[in-house]
Amino acid sequence: MRISVLISTYNRPDALGAVLRSLAAQSFQPHEVLIGDDGSGPETAKVIETAAKVLPIVHQWRPHEDFRAALMRNLSASRATGEYLVIVDDDILLHPEFLADHRDAAKPGYFVQGSRAILDAAASQTAIATDGFWPGFFAKGLKNRKNAVRSRLLSSIFSREKSGLRGIRTCNFAVWREDFYSVNGFNEDFVGWGREDSELAVRLFNSGLKRFNLRFAALGCHLYHPPRPRAKLPANDALLASTVAARSVYCENGLDAHLDPADRPERDDA
Repeated sequence: MRISVLISTYNRPDALGAVLRSLAAQSFQPHEVLIGDDGSGPETAKVIETAAKVLPIVHQWRPHEDFRAALMRNLSASRATGEYLVIVDDDILLHPEFLADHRDAAKPGYFVQGSRAILDAAASQTAIATDGFWPGFFAKGLKNRKNAVRSRLLSSIFSREKSGLRGIRTCNFAVWREDFYSVNGFNEDFVGWGREDSELAVRLFNSGLKRFNLRFAALGCHLYHPPRPRAKLPANDALLASTVAARSVYCENGLDAHLDPADRPERDDA
């Protein structure tokens, strides 16, 4: 299986560098790493240039206008050539078996939601400065510490199919490229923090896919940053509610804007 890793970033070169180093250390290597860069400065470019010596990176940059995770992820997905997309944020440090676990959990008809542990500011600085860092269960500054434990036995017991939107986060999320394309990717009407990931999941559900929650495997650790501004969350909540009410499968303002016409999937609802 060829796995394309999608990362959106904006002016977080220290964290992005740590994430890319954790990707380079994977036991199962990515087919490609596609970075959607929302107008970051030269320090980010230097980090990516260094990582590109050991990783197959495609870096796409756009001038910054606002928080545009949906656009950046679509931009990356439009260049993906792997069969399977694994989406992470630029502040999610990856366990060395992260991609191998996602590979093993992939199955037709499902998208996969992974979990994350959370590091506080001091622990995050240690993680960023230390190659090969992974927190032990009793590490200081670690929250949701069970999510830092990898266990095949526990994963087989606690990973399961799940319905609903609670816990949907595309900081650790996997979907078949064909399925992502069929719903036209992320809805780029979402600007500002929040709900673009839940809205994608609604359309994946409406298209007939099921959700699989992966636990004690494909581990990620969130590196600290101050809370994002949430001024546009009410508008994004309204967009999500509209998709739920309409039982939408396809978004109009999505991935296909970045594709050549020949690569655009046929719409079932056309």
